[in-house]
Amino acid sequence: MKKLPLGIQNFPEIRKDDYVYIDKTPLALKMVDSGKYYFLSRPRRFGKSLFLDTLKCLFEARKDLFKGLFVYDKWDWDKTYPVIKISFGGDVCQSSEHLEKTITGLLQKNERDNGVTAANRETIGNYFKFLIEACHEKYQMPVVVLVDEYDKPILDNITEEDTALSVRNFLRGFYSAIKDADEHIKFAFLTGVSKFSKMNLFSGLNNLRDITLSPEYSTICGYTQMDVETGFKEHLARTGPAGPVDPAELAKWYNGYSFSGERVYNPYDILLFFQEGGKFKNYWFETGTPTFLMDMIREKQYFLPDLENLEVSEQLLNTFDVGNIPIESLMFQTGYLTIQGVKPSRIPHINRYRLGFPNFEVRHAFLNYFLDHLTQSHSIRGMVQDDLYVCLEDRQVEHLEPVLKRLFSGIPYNAYMKNTIAGYEGFYTSVIYAYFYSLGIDIRMEDTTSTGRADMVIKFSNDLIYIFEFKVVQDGQSKNKKPLVQIKEKRYFEKYMKDGKHIFLIGIEFSKEKRNIVSFAWEQVAAGSLEGA
Repeated sequence: MKKLPLGIQNFPEIRKDDYVYIDKTPLALKMVDSGKYYFLSRPRRFGKSLFLDTLKCLFEARKDLFKGLFVYDKWDWDKTYPVIKISFGGDVCQSSEHLEKTITGLLQKNERDNGVTAANRETIGNYFKFLIEACHEKYQMPVVVLVDEYDKPILDNITEEDTALSVRNFLRGFYSAIKDADEHIKFAFLTGVSKFSKMNLFSGLNNLRDITLSPEYSTICGYTQMDVETGFKEHLARTGPAGPVDPAELAKWYNGYSFSGERVYNPYDILLFFQEGGKFKNYWFETGTPTFLMDMIREKQYFLPDLENLEVSEQLLNTFDVGNIPIESLMFQTGYLTIQGVKPSRIPHINRYRLGFPNFEVRHAFLNYFLDHLTQSHSIRGMVQDDLYVCLEDRQVEHLEPVLKRLFSGIPYNAYMKNTIAGYEGFYTSVIYAYFYSLGIDIRMEDTTSTGRADMVIKFSNDLIYIFEFKVVQDGQSKNKKPLVQIKEKRYFEKYMKDGKHIFLIGIEFSKEKRNIVSFAWEQVAAGSLEGA
């Protein structure tokens, strides 16, 4: 079997040392033939750096590396272009002053690599511009500019708004050199995780084509189902602990990322899955800790169930800047949500996107991380999950109340500070949703019937249904109907009533002051009558 290129972003090493390589040169050739300036954003660990290195080797005419690949007999190997490659992935930016030193070091390295010296270094922008001119002058060929992780210096400081703005403004002066050096440039490509406003970061680069959501480039990073089945054929046959890997289970766990085209796997998941002998784990999720995102969800009182079927405008997806980062845009650009479908708007030339979790790994790990972040305890979450599952499976509805109370008692006091989530029904619903969904069972939020919508329905099995309704009360007094009464009057259960069905109706009231359950009532529907406790 060919070796797995885990963590290797160097194209020559992969090609020379018999590693698996999924051929992305058809898209590289298409880009070069179709335009000059490109931008791409993709979540972390998606293969952006390897694709940039592939482009670098193409423009350097390293023909031997491409033997057997699509581009081999379609590229003009007689032309060699000077390449300036900038990567911000190797450092953590602390300030604009620190960034200036980092960029100076990167430009000096490119001077050495190309055997030139920039004539003007008065500013970082001038340094970059004159480096491009020097390369063009020496080699008498236009220059290729490749920038990897263009946004990392800003993201390193995203929670410190003043520093982030200072860094962003400094980068704007640096990137402006690309526009100023247009006559000396053959091709330019910038990649990163996020998609900051062009106006605020790439002022003047109006011809920068954003291919992030272009269907024709949707598989530029990541592995398609065909890539996995052909490129990893031997690994699929030998990896599983009990025999060959089940393709359906592999797809359920790791496939599902969509950027307006064919769905793809994150390469990091696939490579680690095979390296670890076919163990299903949260490989990609564990490479980052979305603490900033979790704090936003809590502070903005975001309704977690909305993440399952979220509809947003194209404008919102593209809204990302210092001090203005919608949760939906942040989750999409960082890989926690993906496109599930495109819905044309009635407004001409404007699309709406339906977002959701890409796969089982991300959904399961994200909700567990949310709970751990909220309770500040992994052990509490684990014990509650075990007890909840037993209650549901064994129909021990009377035992659900103490388990759920323990769940909310485990949320520390500081989770409610500087916000009003204690009085927000969606907060309690979100927490319960996250716990139940993390069990891997079928949950339907805002379940629609002919008479209204039930807050939550759990379809534990074909013949076991739980219907929930939630209310938040103040001072223990409810001004509205009791939640169980509402379920019965609206007859939310009727759509599930078939012979042999076990249907449980559960109404729960939460106290804004006590931040916990103050009323828990349930009944079982049986053969046209209601039997309760």
